[in-house]
Amino acid sequence: MEEITLQQLLEAGCHFGHKAERWNPKAAQFIYTKKDGIHIIDLAKTKAGLEAAGAFVRETRAAGREVIFVGTKRQAAGIIKQEMVEAGAPYFAERWIGGFLTNWDQIRKNIQKILSMEADRAAGSWKKFPKHEQVKMGRYLDRIKIYYAGVLHIKDIPGALVVVDVRKEEPAVREGLRREVPIVGVVDTNSDPSAINYVIPANDDAVGSIQCIVHYLATAYAEGKALWDKALKDSAPPKVEGAEVKKEVVPEKPKAVESESKPKRGRPKKTVS
Repeated sequence: MEEITLQQLLEAGCHFGHKAERWNPKAAQFIYTKKDGIHIIDLAKTKAGLEAAGAFVRETRAAGREVIFVGTKRQAAGIIKQEMVEAGAPYFAERWIGGFLTNWDQIRKNIQKILSMEADRAAGSWKKFPKHEQVKMGRYLDRIKIYYAGVLHIKDIPGALVVVDVRKEEPAVREGLRREVPIVGVVDTNSDPSAINYVIPANDDAVGSIQCIVHYLATAYAEGKALWDKALKDSAPPKVEGAEVKKEVVPEKPKAVESESKPKRGRPKKTVS
């Protein structure tokens, strides 16, 4: 994985926390000092947390498990969508779909329905419906795809969640805890890190900070995905070009030979006296 430096984190503004009066005492372990009424985050701990989280994301994807990135706040949505599309990772950039983890069976049916409707529209199967019905179905499909667009190709409950703001994305964190899905979270000084498995103490409001952290994790995901794809390719049986499949030759059964002593059927010939 690419190396992240303290200088990069500093230039991205990852060290700026919230106002001192808005802090969460459970985040005290990540606070370096207080300056002008604002808490300053210890970037050494940010670097250590980010590297540990990146290694976990990489290993999880390399093992064949999916990792969903969640960032629906205004500062994070565009970054999440851009980085995840490039990395080929599932994501939520509009809003978290309630029950995505705790009601997975129904969510999977919804995804299959969307994919089926898309296939039917592309194949021209909608032409059998009246024009107004086609328009109504198209609007419904386009509207629901806004929320499901980033997770249409996920086939099972993910192996991990990456959450940009654990306070903003509390429903996702809560569902992850209920389904025992490991959570990677960007935790600011006003957030509770106790429920997060891999804590990245950093500014979760600044665009530069979010860009720096998400890009690093997206790169880790892409590397893990490449390792998984290579493992699948290596395990597949080799294909030999030009080889013909030999058909098994089944010997024909010998035909029964009629015995010469067997009398022939038919009318007996008349003899002339």
